[in-house]
Amino acid sequence: MKSVNIGICGLGTVGRGTINVLKRNSQKIKDRLGCEILLNHIGSRTTPNDFDLKGVSFNQDVFAIADNPKIDILVELIGGTSVAKDLVLKAIENGKHVVTANKALIAEHGNQIFQAAEKKGVTVAFEAAVAGGIPIVKALREGLVANNIEWVVGIINGTSNFILTEMRDKNRTFPDVLKEAKNLGYAEADPTFDVEGVDAAHKLAILASLAFGHTFQFDKIFTEGITKIEPQDVAYAEQLGYCIKHLGIARKVETEVELRVHPVLIPKESLIANVDGVMNAVLVKGDAVGPTMYYGPGAGAEPTASAVISDICDIARTIESKPEQRIAPFGYKYDNLKDVTILPICEVRTASYMRVTALDVPGVLVKITKALSEENISIEAIIQKEPAAEKNHVQLILLTNNTIEKYIDAAINKIEALDVTKGDIVKIRVESLN
Repeated sequence: MKSVNIGICGLGTVGRGTINVLKRNSQKIKDRLGCEILLNHIGSRTTPNDFDLKGVSFNQDVFAIADNPKIDILVELIGGTSVAKDLVLKAIENGKHVVTANKALIAEHGNQIFQAAEKKGVTVAFEAAVAGGIPIVKALREGLVANNIEWVVGIINGTSNFILTEMRDKNRTFPDVLKEAKNLGYAEADPTFDVEGVDAAHKLAILASLAFGHTFQFDKIFTEGITKIEPQDVAYAEQLGYCIKHLGIARKVETEVELRVHPVLIPKESLIANVDGVMNAVLVKGDAVGPTMYYGPGAGAEPTASAVISDICDIARTIESKPEQRIAPFGYKYDNLKDVTILPICEVRTASYMRVTALDVPGVLVKITKALSEENISIEAIIQKEPAAEKNHVQLILLTNNTIEKYIDAAINKIEALDVTKGDIVKIRVESLN
């Protein structure tokens, strides 16, 4: 096999990590592949003064790599969805394979990109786009190929997981932990994508397409962040035997698919409830294998570089083969990916945690349970707490049975309209992960 020439676009955290790992483990990679991976060209807005560029071309214009006839694989690590999209499509047009860590690019423009790649007979690989160093893409695409996947559930944003872990373990507020997350480099200066669930939704769109063989449906994912989670809800969840996690959930429901990202109460004894800090984990339920879990670092220079280089090596192994002999990016040829109906969040069936602030007078619970019973909702558990700040009000914590969400919302509207309740009701969905 000939040596494989790669060009890296972007010298941020992942770009630098990829170069470092390639250099450090070059001989091991060569022994495994039977060929050498050669860094031939780098594209970056800033000159890498701390790298030895001997024998490596450098351009501030990343499109020079897409046009370089020597390059076999373009590695896109610049981020964003505008320049990156044009760059990837240009590389495909020029017959180059592509490796990317860009989850937003794949989730939002994957349909166009993979269709173009299939027509051109090249591969677009994206292991690093989901869960950093965890090889979840390969697991879904290849390791679980014999299975009908029933559901995928993941902690796929380390920033949100770190914040919720600190809130639980140290009784800290969301703003307090977010400030620390920024100082530690876990959160960006503008953390919106992380704490509002957009980053997790990008990743869930990719996982769902891999699991169920459908086209990307990012714009139909229900997305809710963690900014409204309060320490008291974390504490009440603990008392009830639950842990609050921010999850991405993709589940088959007959002919439809649930796609949702939001905070969830899950039983403390479940494996994924014990994934803490900035770590990621993905649970997959297949009809043949049952539940399997994949755990590891979801970000960072070298964990993500591990996934990037894995993709480079996969392409190198098959670079001389015919396109039809290669494993399709999703385990399906693009034309075999299906359009599916996404179940609206109002039709999703879950249990619910509700925190109600009510007057401390006789008959309150009767009125609340009446509103629930009118929507055929039963209560599984209840806790009554009296906040020190308001002696005439009590906190009622309710766990409901599994119910279609629109009925829960209808009951909440009725309860909030009662003359014995105060303010908005806090609702968090509950999942048993059975």
